[in-house]
Amino acid sequence: MSLIIAYIGKKGCVMAADKRRIGYFGDKENLELLENELYNGSILNDDDFLDRASELGISVKITDDASKLKTVGNCIRGEVSTKGTMETKRRRIYGTTNGYQIIELLGSQTQSRNAGKSGIIIFGNNFAKQLAQNLISKRLKGFKSLRYMGEVFEDILREVSSKTPTVGKNFDVLMQQPNYDDSEAQKHLNLTIDHDIKVLTKFRQDLTEQLVQQKIDIEMANKIIDEGSIGHVVKIDGNMLLIKLNDKTQALKSDGTWKQVAAPGQNVLMFTKSADVELGDEVVIENEDLCLKKDKSSLDCDIILCSL
Repeated sequence: MSLIIAYIGKKGCVMAADKRRIGYFGDKENLELLENELYNGSILNDDDFLDRASELGISVKITDDASKLKTVGNCIRGEVSTKGTMETKRRRIYGTTNGYQIIELLGSQTQSRNAGKSGIIIFGNNFAKQLAQNLISKRLKGFKSLRYMGEVFEDILREVSSKTPTVGKNFDVLMQQPNYDDSEAQKHLNLTIDHDIKVLTKFRQDLTEQLVQQKIDIEMANKIIDEGSIGHVVKIDGNMLLIKLNDKTQALKSDGTWKQVAAPGQNVLMFTKSADVELGDEVVIENEDLCLKKDKSSLDCDIILCSL
């Protein structure tokens, strides 16, 4: 759902891209049918797209705020991506003066990497690419300036967007003009791309750790006891009580690490304001309040009480 047009030459690099992103959900066969109609040019505009999706029972979300271009070092990076069930596929072009590289990634793993010196590169579905190529051949007659190329590319994106909903009506245009020869360009591209992929790898690792932690948080949160028996009093020292946990209750740290501090059958410290506490008194949680069962007098602790 993208169209990126890049020019790389002796004077620098310019890229233009739309900002559309489309998410849709529904029956697999109907999704494939809808995609085929989108990519062969049968669906001409957003209204027709939404109507056809509705006919096929497909839920659609269209946004036009996705940034597909980024300045990285003295390069411009353009990216199109497809999210699969397990991994995200990315196709990137990095361009600078006198050089470019095209990278294909699965997750953060490089699947292919090809270099070039100059030219016009187009990323997009076949229908949008063909439209763009035809317009470029008509409108560009030799190099004029990067600014002029960027304006032409933006006009082409605008015209293509009027003929297919796979391309949005908002655009970004970026230019870079460092002073590199062929060799210097590829050296800079190699350093920039290697670092950029390392950043992506670190981002994915951090994201994976966050998702794992979120899963743990959800699982443990579901185990927090909000009703039921906890244990009984085995020692009294002023307002401090030692509570022996029953065989279904464990105590965990309250600092977010979910580290166990007491297993079932072990003792934990609690505090009371009641003067009427006796050995053997049962400790319970009722209506999410920790208290003595006999008189509902409140207890305090700095742990989280969870079931096994």
